[in-house]
Amino acid sequence: MKKVEAFIRHEAFEPIRIELLELGFPSLSVMEAKGSGRQRGITERYRGAELTSWLRPKIKIECVVADGDVQTIVDTILKHGRTGNVGDGKIFVLPVEQAWRVRTGESGEEILQAHPGEG
Repeated sequence: MKKVEAFIRHEAFEPIRIELLELGFPSLSVMEAKGSGRQRGITERYRGAELTSWLRPKIKIECVVADGDVQTIVDTILKHGRTGNVGDGKIFVLPVEQAWRVRTGESGEEILQAHPGEG
C-alpha cells in the first residue's frame, strides 16, 4: 500500500476529484494548506502599504491505494494539476505498512476497496 499526498492549486481540485471518482477512487482526505516553494511570496499593495504573502494557499489531497494503483492516481493529478507555471504543486508517494478499518477491525489492502453498494 502507498499513501499519495499532493499539494495542488485550488482550481485543480474539482477535475481531479471527479476523475478519481469515475476511476473508482472515491476515498480522499482533503485539507486547506499553505506553504512556500520556488514561487516565493507575492507582494501586493493595500492602502498604500506593501504586503508580502510568503505562504500561498493550496489544497492537500491524501489517499491510500494499492501499489498497482499509484500511477493512475499520480497521472490523474498531473493531468489536471499541471499548468506549466511555478506553483503547480508537488506529489509525494509514501509507503504504508498497515491499515485497519475501524468499524470492522479488518486490515490490509481489502480495506481500500469500497463495499458492495457503496461508492
